[in-house]
Amino acid sequence: MTNRFISDQVIVITGASSGAGRVIALELAKYGGPLVLAGRNTHVLDEVAAECQQSGAETLVVVTDVTDAGAVVRLAETANEWKGRIDVWINNAGVLAAGDFDKIPMDVNARVVNTNLLGYMNGVHAVLPIFKRQQRGIIINNISIGGYLSVPYGAGYSASKFGLRGFSEALKGELASWKDIYVCDLYPGFLDTPGIQHAANYTGRVLKPTPRVYDPRQLAVAIIEVIRNPRSSMYVGGASIILKAVHAIFPELTAKIAGAIMRRYFKKANGIATTNGNLFETVDYNMSTSGGFPIVKATAEKKEYLAIGVLTGVALGLYLFGWHGKHSKAAVE
Repeated sequence: MTNRFISDQVIVITGASSGAGRVIALELAKYGGPLVLAGRNTHVLDEVAAECQQSGAETLVVVTDVTDAGAVVRLAETANEWKGRIDVWINNAGVLAAGDFDKIPMDVNARVVNTNLLGYMNGVHAVLPIFKRQQRGIIINNISIGGYLSVPYGAGYSASKFGLRGFSEALKGELASWKDIYVCDLYPGFLDTPGIQHAANYTGRVLKPTPRVYDPRQLAVAIIEVIRNPRSSMYVGGASIILKAVHAIFPELTAKIAGAIMRRYFKKANGIATTNGNLFETVDYNMSTSGGFPIVKATAEKKEYLAIGVLTGVALGLYLFGWHGKHSKAAVE
């Protein structure tokens, strides 16, 4: 499909004020289409809207907290009234809380689940009646590889992302008879965004991403691809595919290794005061597209894709060897 196809789409983006959402908005704005920008921070959303308008896009700012189902319905209604339709709904708003599970207050864990899981469900619940009336539409869920790979010291986050993957899979089965309504899931690896700096932090240590951090523009490019050619799922960054493959075969081992790595990091990291970050109130710091972390270069990523086949093959070989050995022993006994 042509760029004009993108420019004709009315696209709603939640969590558009910073990080991945802001990048997605700015990249889509280059096609000049109408964008509805949703988030909690009014003046930052206005700033993003102005940047998008400089690229030629029409914009509508709708201040929205995705944990408020009524507010999300108003977002959908406002967007639909603006141009008479909605073509694409991008669920992107997300938060993180880090720390020992029993040290994080339950209202904090609840807020993570309400944003990351119920926020996406609120979005689908609000836009789906519009899509059914139109008999077409694209729902894009930015899930992250956290939908497959658990995050020790981020149990609430893992609960929300695993739940989100299950919700989306159930939704795809439910909508199978609606041939022009698509549900598309994206699973990026760790992105260079301010999200980790906005996190609720109960670890007592400065949080930093694990190695293999990707440019969030890769996610934006993937979303543009999915809008042009909808598909059920897409993985962004070589590490996301590797981690999914290894976790599928060694789920408990990968979780234990991740926990050990994080404990080692906490012993060396600088101290920091406990904070609820942006969970309950929006923040005004680090609202850019980038978190300032070193990102994977294109040349390095090519090597990662080569490693995918090797690592997956080794993991599968070990699995099959263990399965064969187990059943051979059973046969002898």
